[in-house]
Amino acid sequence: MDKITRPVAIRAQFGQNLRLLCAGYPSVSEVCRQLGINRAQFNRYLNGESYPRPDMLARICDFFETDARILIKPLEDIAQVKPDLLSHPEIRDFAAPETTRIPEDTLSNGFYRFTRQSFLFPERYILGLVFLYRKDGWTFLKGSEARQSLREQGLSNEPFVRQFKGYAQKVEDGINIVVSRRNAMTYTNSFITRVASFDRNFWQGYSTRTVNEAINTVRATRLAYEFLGGSTKLILETARNTGFCEPENLPPYHQRLLRIGEPFY
Repeated sequence: MDKITRPVAIRAQFGQNLRLLCAGYPSVSEVCRQLGINRAQFNRYLNGESYPRPDMLARICDFFETDARILIKPLEDIAQVKPDLLSHPEIRDFAAPETTRIPEDTLSNGFYRFTRQSFLFPERYILGLVFLYRKDGWTFLKGSEARQSLREQGLSNEPFVRQFKGYAQKVEDGINIVVSRRNAMTYTNSFITRVASFDRNFWQGYSTRTVNEAINTVRATRLAYEFLGGSTKLILETARNTGFCEPENLPPYHQRLLRIGEPFY
């Protein structure tokens, strides 16, 4: 490549790499906001019209956890294959990465409704809906906080803010579930075990929240899960009613599993 075309090629390669890196974020605007960069200038990078000064390039590389080779090499030639956390040599003998491969006859893909006591308002209960699915050897779940719940906490009701995701692992006698909202600093850790029932579709256990002890809040409470199978009617009904719920309005069998009124130890 000669000296005349090289700057053009660099700008084009950088723009292509930047578009790929941005694809993992909700929007280019969100990337610009987190980077603290003008959107118009960032668009020039994306369109191959210019490339950044060294200080801005360093900021971009730090943000995307890459290096300055994004100016001259395709992204796939730069990316290094790193072990995921559970497979990392430092911990794999203790974390048992194979526990993420949960058989479907143990925990099926699909929609589940769950109920538990509210962490923030102990006198009330939560009815929620999650979708469980498998990808790349992991068992994931996702859902959205009820608008009512976020509104009463003074938080935004935007879908981007409401979404939560997590993963599940097979442990002795049950399933461990770790869930968090986007960029959150706290997590909810849950353990559930299958309940003997006619359709084998109920689970019970408990949830804990990673926060300091505070007055009038709880950090651990009983939890009930119910696999909804292919019942579109029940899935839609649950979706419409997610949020805070009075104890007497919980699904009857959930009330039994939660043992409302009994202390939790």
